Amino acid sequence: MGNQRPVPPSRDSQGRTEPVLGDLDRLEAQPDRTDERAPPSFSADVSGRVRRAAAPRTRRRARWPLVVAAVIVVLGGSWVWTHHAALSALLPRTQLNSLLTRGNQALAAGKLSGGPDSARALFEAARALDPDSEQALAGLQKVGNAQLQRARAALQRGDLAAARSALEEARSLLGGGPGVNEVDQAIARAVLRGANIDILIGQGRAALAAGRIEGSDGAATLFGKVLQGDPGNAVARHGMDQVGGALAARLQAQLQQNDRAGAHKTLDELAGLLPHYAQLPALQAAVAQADKQAETQRDQYLANGEADLRAGKITGNGDDNALAQFKAALAADPGNAQAEAGLGQVAQALIVQANAAIDAGQTGAAKALLDQAAALAPKSADLAAARSRLASGGVHAAAGAALPVAPVLTPVESAKVARLVQRARLAARRGDIMLPPGDSAYDLYRSALAIDGNNAAALAGLRSLATLTRQQFAQALQNGNLQHADDMLATLEQLDPGDAAALQMRHQLGSAWLDRADHDATLGRAADARSALAEARRLVPDDPRIGEVNARIGQSTVQP
Repeated sequence: MGNQRPVPPSRDSQGRTEPVLGDLDRLEAQPDRTDERAPPSFSADVSGRVRRAAAPRTRRRARWPLVVAAVIVVLGGSWVWTHHAALSALLPRTQLNSLLTRGNQALAAGKLSGGPDSARALFEAARALDPDSEQALAGLQKVGNAQLQRARAALQRGDLAAARSALEEARSLLGGGPGVNEVDQAIARAVLRGANIDILIGQGRAALAAGRIEGSDGAATLFGKVLQGDPGNAVARHGMDQVGGALAARLQAQLQQNDRAGAHKTLDELAGLLPHYAQLPALQAAVAQADKQAETQRDQYLANGEADLRAGKITGNGDDNALAQFKAALAADPGNAQAEAGLGQVAQALIVQANAAIDAGQTGAAKALLDQAAALAPKSADLAAARSRLASGGVHAAAGAALPVAPVLTPVESAKVARLVQRARLAARRGDIMLPPGDSAYDLYRSALAIDGNNAAALAGLRSLATLTRQQFAQALQNGNLQHADDMLATLEQLDPGDAAALQMRHQLGSAWLDRADHDATLGRAADARSALAEARRLVPDDPRIGEVNARIGQSTVQP
């Protein structure tokens, strides 16, 4: 039976298969494989189902570690996502600690400053990461103290250059203090010892005796050098007291001579050299009193001048005339715009009188009047026109004689005059009123009048320049072109120095410069603001806004 093959199932006559047991001896001889198939007692069909059911369980047992690992990764990633700020914060802290450690190492090695790996640079980098780091601040203070010690050592060995360099490093880190001041004074004394105190004092005395106060070789500088190195030197202190006395005497003499500008300069110098000079307050009060008196006297001169103009007292001997009064006002307040305008009005009145004399044939009187006007307003357009009229009558006309008939122009001369007039009109439209020389409208019209002194077009063009200048001033001011507006104002004051509109124009332009200075100060442009303020001071020195804008510029300078 052990050699029998399994009997195939038999089929009946209807095609059905009958089950058979097969070779039982062979079945019993198979080894036990419980891990691969069902027990032998199971049928073949049941054994197959067992095998199929066992396979998935085996695969599930093999995948569960991967699932656990994936869960861990997901949970870890979620934690990192929710705590990324804390993790990021660890990086600067790590960098900060590294910088502090390296800074301490550089400090210990004596690498105080001068490179990216120096103690100062590393501690400053640490403070940039954490401005509140007490360790970084303490490190910088240690560097400053080390530099101070280095300065003392350099001073002891006579290396003044190294001592100064180390001291400046210490000063920048420590911000001064007793130690810094002590080393500073020690360096100054060392310098002084090298320069020889006795020689400096002797030179200071000689300069004082010669009246030489200012300058690099003046008494103030020489005695100051001594006191810088030895503040307690009695001889040098006495010398500085003598300098103060000499400046005070000079200031009082300037006030007596009505030289207020010089007195102001001397007062500023004295205050800078000796801010605690005993007589300084009294001298300041004397200068202020002189200013007040001068302003009062100036205003009186101006009022008298205006009254003399209205009365027709233009010039004359003595002080009872407009010319003398306006000159006195200008002497009391140099550069005063109202006094200068008054002198322009005097010049205009003289030109009117000269034109009347020309019309009357009084060439001598006309020339004398025009010469007086030229001394006051040499660029006046009306003066140029009047001179051309006078010249067209012939330079050989005797005083008091009637003007001869003007010569007839040749066609070439007439054409040249026409060209000059046309060029002058174009120059005027370009804004070339007084400049450039030779090609300005003013010069071109005068060239035409030199050929034909009675040319109506040239005379009218010359007299129209003042009106055109006022128009261009207004346009430049509206466009914010203050420099061109300033040029037009200066041109008008030359063309028509007595123009009443010039004073108003001056105030308008000064106010515009103040607005610009204020605007520049607001934007932090201190240099531009100061430049604009200087222009305003020149135009309107008494404007109360000057002090306000100046204070605002100072505030913008100290802001970070």
